Amino acid sequence: MNKQKEMTGLAPDLIIECGLLLTMADEDKPLKNVRLLIQGDRIIDIKGRDEWLPESNKCETIDAKDSLVMPGLVNSHSHAAMSIFRGYADDLPLNEWLFEKIFPAEAKYINPDTVYWGTLLACVEMIASGTTSVIDGYFYEDSAVKAIHESGLRAIISQGIIDFPAPGIPDPLKNLEVGKEFLEKWSDFSPLITPGLFCHSPMTCSDRTISDAARLCQKHSVPLQIHLSETEEEVEETIRRTSKRPVNHLKELGILGPDLIAAHAIHLDNQEIDILAQNDTKVVHIPESNMKLSSGTARVSDMLKKGLTIGIGTDGCASNNNLDIFQEMDTAAKLGKITTMDPTATNAETVLRMATLWGAKVMRLDKVTGSIEKGKKADIIVIDMNSPHLVPLYNPVSQIVYSAKGSDVRDVIVNGRILMRDRKFLSLDLEGIMSKTRDIGRRIGSRG
Repeated sequence: MNKQKEMTGLAPDLIIECGLLLTMADEDKPLKNVRLLIQGDRIIDIKGRDEWLPESNKCETIDAKDSLVMPGLVNSHSHAAMSIFRGYADDLPLNEWLFEKIFPAEAKYINPDTVYWGTLLACVEMIASGTTSVIDGYFYEDSAVKAIHESGLRAIISQGIIDFPAPGIPDPLKNLEVGKEFLEKWSDFSPLITPGLFCHSPMTCSDRTISDAARLCQKHSVPLQIHLSETEEEVEETIRRTSKRPVNHLKELGILGPDLIAAHAIHLDNQEIDILAQNDTKVVHIPESNMKLSSGTARVSDMLKKGLTIGIGTDGCASNNNLDIFQEMDTAAKLGKITTMDPTATNAETVLRMATLWGAKVMRLDKVTGSIEKGKKADIIVIDMNSPHLVPLYNPVSQIVYSAKGSDVRDVIVNGRILMRDRKFLSLDLEGIMSKTRDIGRRIGSRG
């Protein structure tokens, strides 16, 4: 029987009274004055205000008549625990920032405890700004799984792989062994959490490491993440070492495909864009981190024309300073226009899809989340529209991308569970989390 038919007549246990609903489903227009019906973890219906509702003995209601309701946002690339390095090494070129500041700081300060608290801090920041799904990649990711599970977010959590001594893996020869153990440990832990692997980059991982990591991910049916062509130096080094550009080299290694998530993807030529599109490799656009580190500007407009699936991400707080996808959308849209000198490029609707349905597709979860439709999981945010910067309202999509801020998010629901209501966290101790991470920051700041 069709799932939507099965849901007809089901009694909801949560109703959202929507003044305005953006479903982000294909071809759907904004809906006014509707009720969004949720039972358990799923959306069971969208009804007009005057339509009949099944009787329910126990039903909670969220009044969003003066608000905009939409799918939760997807942060398609983050290093959540790096929130403890927010502002630690600003205004530096990427290689100096990474090799002279971040790698040494990680060696000193990254451990299971700091990863746990740094990830929790990132989770409350993401929830407070409307993110309901995140793709994370870092070290000591067992601690990240614990933190993200406690937060209630939906996530792909990937153990970092790098051919250097790294936090938790002093012997690089054991990096894949640690990755394999991570996949096996967490594969059936939670329906909200998918484990994965994250190869840092073709510059920091050998061909064998990348190929073996890809095979491990394929065996466990999980995605592989990699930083791709983030800098011109990376491209030049890959050409020097392999006589091929990075995408061509990864193609030769046999790892391109729908389960590879390539972050940054800045310095690509036309052939590389074609190859990524032909292999349905997923790309994540990270405009603010790219700008801050002067890494370059991704050819998003050209990639979109070739039909690539593109998500949007923040990177870690060490290279961006915040995890607000609303701000990232605004930047992505405007950067796309100035780099092409075309005001119609990367329009608001396209960028909003990158942050919702297409982000879910990057996660391989577009049948589960990313839009508000019957049968999908209830990953939903409510945006308070009663602020001067959101008045008047002509085009809801443009208003969300160009005017809204993360702080406008009032309520957050993931998998049918309310995580934040009226900007209050229902299960996380915000003050305790900030106190712990302030202490960590003081220790880092005092030792340099």
